[in-house]
Amino acid sequence: MKEKILLVEDEEVTREGITEFLTVKGYNVVAVGDGEEAINVFERTVDFDLVILDIMLPKVDGFEVLHTIRKNSQTSVLMLTAMEDEYTQIMSFDEQADDYVSKPFSLVILEKRIEALLRRSKRNHTGDVWIYKDTKVDFSAYSATYQDVKVDIKPKEIKLLQLLIEHTGQVLSREQILDRMWESEEAPFDRVIDVYIKNLRKKLYLDCIKTVKGVGYKYEETV
Repeated sequence: MKEKILLVEDEEVTREGITEFLTVKGYNVVAVGDGEEAINVFERTVDFDLVILDIMLPKVDGFEVLHTIRKNSQTSVLMLTAMEDEYTQIMSFDEQADDYVSKPFSLVILEKRIEALLRRSKRNHTGDVWIYKDTKVDFSAYSATYQDVKVDIKPKEIKLLQLLIEHTGQVLSREQILDRMWESEEAPFDRVIDVYIKNLRKKLYLDCIKTVKGVGYKYEETV
C-alpha cells in the first residue's frame, strides 16, 4: 500500500516538482497551495502518513497549520521553508515538527528525510501480530488472547482496533470510522462504534483507547 503524503506548498513550480518526484517514487501525494485548504483536507482525511509543510503560506501560515494538526494527531510533519534562522527552526520544533528542511534543497535528500520519518513512525507491532501488555492480537487471523487465554472477539472489533493503531495519536470521529469500516449501504448507526470500543476495552483490558469527549476515539500508548 502506498504511503499517503499531504504536501502544503504555495509556490506552484516547487509544489508540482515535489509532487511529480514523489509520485514517481511510489508515494500517493495530495498537494495544496495554502494553509486553510491544508487544514480542511487534513481534517477530512484520516490516513495521511506524512505532511510536508511550508511555513510562509497564504491565508494560514505553516505554524498555525502544524498547531492545528497537533491538536488531534501525531502524524509525522516535515517543515519545508526558505527561512533558515534559528528562531524559525526552534519554533518548528516547539510546535512539535518532526524534521526541518531548508530551501533550496535536494529532492534526493528530501526523499531520504521522508523515508527516515516513515520508518520512525511505524507502529509497535511485528508483521500482523500486535502485543500490548498481556494482550496479543493476530490481525491476519482475526484472533486475540489475554494472558495466553483465547478471547471471543468479533472481526469488526479487530478491524476497529487495527484502524485506531494505524492512526496512533489521531482522534477519529464515529463518522470517519464508519466510512473506513463499512460500505455506505450497510453502515450501522454511529453508536455501534461505542459498543465496539466498550467491548475492546473489556475483552482485551485495553487502557490505550481514549475517549475524546464530543469528538471520537484515539489510540494512545500509556507508560
